[in-house]
Amino acid sequence: MTPFVLLSLGLASFQAEPSRAEIVDVRRVWDGANHNAFTDLVRFRDRWFLTFREGTGHVSPDGAIRVLTSTNGEAWTSAARIASEPGDLRDPKLSITPDGRLMLAAALTQRPPATHKHQSFAWFSRDGRDWSEPHPIGDPNVWIWRPAWHEGTAYAVGYATDGSHSTRLYTSKDGATFAPLVPTLFDQGQPNESALAWLPDGTALCLLRRDGRPNTDQLGRSRPPYTEWTWKDLGVHLGGPALLRLPDGRIVAGGRLLAPRVHTALCWLDPDADTLTEFLALPSGGDTSYPGLALHEGTLWVSYYASHEGKTAIYLARVRLPEKAPTRP
Repeated sequence: MTPFVLLSLGLASFQAEPSRAEIVDVRRVWDGANHNAFTDLVRFRDRWFLTFREGTGHVSPDGAIRVLTSTNGEAWTSAARIASEPGDLRDPKLSITPDGRLMLAAALTQRPPATHKHQSFAWFSRDGRDWSEPHPIGDPNVWIWRPAWHEGTAYAVGYATDGSHSTRLYTSKDGATFAPLVPTLFDQGQPNESALAWLPDGTALCLLRRDGRPNTDQLGRSRPPYTEWTWKDLGVHLGGPALLRLPDGRIVAGGRLLAPRVHTALCWLDPDADTLTEFLALPSGGDTSYPGLALHEGTLWVSYYASHEGKTAIYLARVRLPEKAPTRP
């Protein structure tokens, strides 16, 4: 593995207007495997934890989950590596349970002669180093994506991998047992990856990627008990979506945009106007996306992966966000 690298960005060149976001720095923090990708990031017990898949390729039968940890975001060490003999572990996502444990969720692409192709699993840890045995969650051949906790309940959208091109909404009280709340959530245009967030009044938002025709993302909205949803087409394709609602109410979305070139981007999601607007392109290109988002001491921290330097590697960016514009009377 190569040493950690801090990319010199020449902050003087980023003397942006006060209304613009500013990249503070970007670090390449891991490139130990041939292919390092699909990240997530969380701050837990005064430490950072960053997880991702490592394998020989973007799609390969040997994918394993790596968990890194750091106190300051500069020096990173490996806290754990989770592998599965039956197949390829992919797309790990981190969250914190109501009882104060780290939860890691991922999907396993199983090798023959398995009776089904995919199964999602969850692991739990008190320290990010020692992890429980895997708990199968959801249904076979439904890929559960990015569980999110709200008022003591975990919610997650799962998408079918059996060719039916449908999604369903799951709930869980303990993170280890998920039951369908909405058996068919959305089924048009090959929906798949998703991210969830909540407004102060309890309204749930779902940013849902699609890869069919059209391939534009959908924004779902629902009030408790989250059994009835309305959907709006955002007119933008954002791959590997992540959402973070800021304390001031703004919502940051992260993921892969395709124009003017493939790159990992940060966007503002406006649920009132049903718009997704890019505000910052991160140093990236080629095989890239799948960010994790976290706010710490007023700074946005973003994990992601990219191949713009010749090898798919894991990066960490710190971003100074603009102040929220005052509301007009």
